[in-house]
Amino acid sequence: MMNEDALRRRFRDVAFTTAVPFTDDAADVRYDALAENVADLYDAGARLFVPCGNTGEYYALSEAERKRVVRTHVEATGDDATVAGGAGGSLATVRSLTDAYEDAGADAVMVMHPDHTYVHEEGLREYYRAVCESTDLGVVIYKRGPELTREVLADLSERESVVAVKFAVNDVKEFAATVADAPGEVTWVNGLAERFALSYAVEGAAGYTTGVGNFAPEATLALFEAVDAGEWERARRLQRAIRPFEDLREETGEGNSLAAANNVPAVKEGMRLAGYRAGPVRPPLTGLSEADADRAADYYDRIVDAQPLTAD
Repeated sequence: MMNEDALRRRFRDVAFTTAVPFTDDAADVRYDALAENVADLYDAGARLFVPCGNTGEYYALSEAERKRVVRTHVEATGDDATVAGGAGGSLATVRSLTDAYEDAGADAVMVMHPDHTYVHEEGLREYYRAVCESTDLGVVIYKRGPELTREVLADLSERESVVAVKFAVNDVKEFAATVADAPGEVTWVNGLAERFALSYAVEGAAGYTTGVGNFAPEATLALFEAVDAGEWERARRLQRAIRPFEDLREETGEGNSLAAANNVPAVKEGMRLAGYRAGPVRPPLTGLSEADADRAADYYDRIVDAQPLTAD
């Protein structure tokens, strides 16, 4: 099993938060199609995979489906790939999932942002410590809101098994302060994807997560390469090509007031446009409106038209 230092290095990369293809009625996971998608991403250069995240509709999957989705990722990729399966909910649920992920050959577990109605900072510390002590997998902490405070992250950063923090809050000031205050040697990951790749990299993010990578892996890998090399003009050109699609993902969608409901259905529309296997989303999500699907096609073309993606 990969040691913690090696995992910290592995997270200095683009983390592909993969979508799950369902049958037309959304009743079942198409595992063969998922394996084909993941293998295609691997062939395109992806090496870091995060199945069962929010883009993977974690909360719409059964526990049995989550376990098989992670196993499918391990089996569809090479030995040089890193797989970090998402897990959240009760400690019993997380322990059951981490045991299965470890048996499947995964390298790490990404602990989802706490969805509990009531939380206490000391209780959060106990929760994450219990996860760390119950598995030999590397642990990735996912921050998506204020409940996971800077103080708790600073404490968790010193735990040997905590290898990375996915910071998915649109607050670069708080991110910079958290990185500065945390004493541990964790890898900081920008969880806001390509739109913030440049600004968060300057403040200490060594990698970022991607949803667009599900259908445009070459584009996001080229962006990461440019940011990593400090080729800022090239990076900005690629970021500008990707940004309209990312902005679409953040929208509420037609007839809805809830934020970012377009997120996953837009990714799946991009996958369809690019020839990947996607299928519908599951409730409580719904598909894109016709107008938003038309926009997705236009924005996808902009990403394609950003070729060549290599340095001039």
